[in-house]
Amino acid sequence: MQSNDLSSRILVVDDEQSLRIILSQVLSDDGHMVTVASNGEEAIELFRKEPFPLVFTDIVMGKMNGLELLRQIKEIAPETQVIIITSHASLDTAINALRSGAYDYLIKPFEELEMISNVAFRAVDRLRLSAENARLLGQLKEKNDQLLTANMALKELAIRDGLTGLYNHRYFHEALTVEVLRCRRHSRGFSLLFIDVDRFKNYNDCNGHPEGDRALRTIGELIGKNLRASDILARYGGEEFIVILPESSLEVACGLGERIRQMIEEHPFPGEASQPLGKLTISLGVATYRDDGDDSSTLMEIADRRLYMAKDKGRNSLCSEG
Repeated sequence: MQSNDLSSRILVVDDEQSLRIILSQVLSDDGHMVTVASNGEEAIELFRKEPFPLVFTDIVMGKMNGLELLRQIKEIAPETQVIIITSHASLDTAINALRSGAYDYLIKPFEELEMISNVAFRAVDRLRLSAENARLLGQLKEKNDQLLTANMALKELAIRDGLTGLYNHRYFHEALTVEVLRCRRHSRGFSLLFIDVDRFKNYNDCNGHPEGDRALRTIGELIGKNLRASDILARYGGEEFIVILPESSLEVACGLGERIRQMIEEHPFPGEASQPLGKLTISLGVATYRDDGDDSSTLMEIADRRLYMAKDKGRNSLCSEG
């Protein structure tokens, strides 16, 4: 056995010098690193400084007996293997020690010194097995954590738009269904903003699709800067965005929509001079729960119709009625 193996560090505790010498000699010859203590108080002081994986202790000693030492050792390091040394006269006490967490016991006087070696090696093997089990459990936990992280990432990818990172069409419809049910149950309200980038095909044709993609990401970010944490912004498809505004009246939604429209109009997009209006702009349609409808399909139809009415008015505008 290699002496640098953690499991080979052994503390021998006995108030009889002759037994300490015998145990120390046998265990040292087997390759263990042995430390000796002449009583329980000295032993627990050494143990607190640096716990030992393996302890041999007499059960009958002075102030602190082997059972009390066993108890204190297990409180400090439950994984430590403790071997009790007893006589035939106190064999019942040794059995109690096993019930209290001792690994094994030896009866003195020793019939064969090989018994000391054998019980030590069995205890060391148990320590190694425990350490290996702990290592494997640690690896399993790490793998499970990685799998959980991967599953969460996959779940997030399933509800996010790949280009803008905003919620996608599928997630929006699920969120809209939930919001309608919430408002029906609690007699609350919400509004929708349906947004479309004006003449985006022209912008793509003049500036290239990579620049168009950057513009869409920027527009998503600009919209998001104006929203609350409770609002839900999604890329509906192509150059269309949609926003659920919980607890928002038509007036609040229109005010927000105008701020977003103006912010995008004033933002300097590369190549926007090629647009018919000389700027990259958006049009918006607004619909409000209850006032315009009490189901998701009706609200979507009205918001969509008003969006196209805004475009018919010349684009770069918001429509909330009609």
